[in-house]
Amino acid sequence: MPDFSARFDDHWLLGGARTPWVDYCGALAEISPIDLGIKAARAALERAGVQGSAIDSVVTASMAQASFDAYMLPRHIGLYAGVPIEVPAIGVQHICGSGFEIIRQAADQITLGYASLALVVGAESMSRNPICAYTHRSGFKLGAPVDFKDFLWEALDDPAAKVSMIQTAENLARKYGITRAEVDTYAAASFERALRAQADGFLAGEIAPVTSERFELDGYEPRGIKLPRKVAAADRDTHPRASSFEALSALRTVYEGGVQTAGNSAALVDGAAAVVVASGAQVRDRGLKPLARLRGAAAAGVPPEIMGIGPVPAIRALLKRCELKLSDIDLFEINEAQGAQTLACVKELGLDLATLNVNGGSIALGHPLAATGVRLTLTAARELQRRGGRYAVVSACVGGGQGMALLIENTQA
Repeated sequence: MPDFSARFDDHWLLGGARTPWVDYCGALAEISPIDLGIKAARAALERAGVQGSAIDSVVTASMAQASFDAYMLPRHIGLYAGVPIEVPAIGVQHICGSGFEIIRQAADQITLGYASLALVVGAESMSRNPICAYTHRSGFKLGAPVDFKDFLWEALDDPAAKVSMIQTAENLARKYGITRAEVDTYAAASFERALRAQADGFLAGEIAPVTSERFELDGYEPRGIKLPRKVAAADRDTHPRASSFEALSALRTVYEGGVQTAGNSAALVDGAAAVVVASGAQVRDRGLKPLARLRGAAAAGVPPEIMGIGPVPAIRALLKRCELKLSDIDLFEINEAQGAQTLACVKELGLDLATLNVNGGSIALGHPLAATGVRLTLTAARELQRRGGRYAVVSACVGGGQGMALLIENTQA
């Protein structure tokens, strides 16, 4: 079997920040993911204690073609965040694993000597996913279907396995004997944890409030953010809400006889997140206080029809590479694409729910695809510090049948 994993010994997460996760078609709906990414990048640099002028690589991810200048997303995020014009920027596509992948690629660049300080940014506008057509370049034929489709909806299908992402979770529910009641109980706990983390100020500690502002770049056109007229600021995640088991269990399932509903699946939100990844030499030379050490990364493939189990082989490969056991890990973050999918991973690995997604997950907070992995890593690193834990594993399933995981360490534990 292939082993797509790596161990890192002197690679560090300096600091990071994110925008709030705002519900689909909400206050961030008209904002390009480029500008969300610039906002998160500027905040991350400030919190990391690093000037943009010191960055020597920009690694970004965004899944949707959410603006006509989408091709420019990596470059514009870097430039408008203050990174020197000579520094290259790349974009990465690994669907729901993109946020982890960009952190891994930044670490690989440091290992190979391409960079010593990398700006890593995931940005996503689910609201701006286009209504599009791929068949009209040569014109419209008389009587033929016009064939415009909702990109966001169509992207949920995997034509190889002829399943939707929700159906892959239903397949796992049947395979692992997961009931509707179990899924709704888990979802209710996700909402409860997110509300608690919001109320005690923990989530606010990683959020850079979004206001209407201009991003200037000498010699070039300005960019910026313009919020709706009656919105002065977007400063908190909007999806967490009181969601009891009784309320969740009253919702209709997506598929008859299934377990997944709109309430126990990941919410659609817009947002961006960024971190700075550094070599150990930079940390020591600059006297910086890092957030966490990046210890390893792994990715794995699984059958597309049960894509949600992808975190399991990725986590196992990661721990094997880093010579650790599950019992060594203090915290786990597994992206809650669907409740049944997350519970399948829990059952297969034998995880204690008390250590999983302790500040709520994507069911409660939302899942802006390419930004989620960065958010999970940032949240886990901060939680490790708060509770004095040593190791955290952050992971996600990936459409098409994959999984990805990172290991981070609190060296002060």
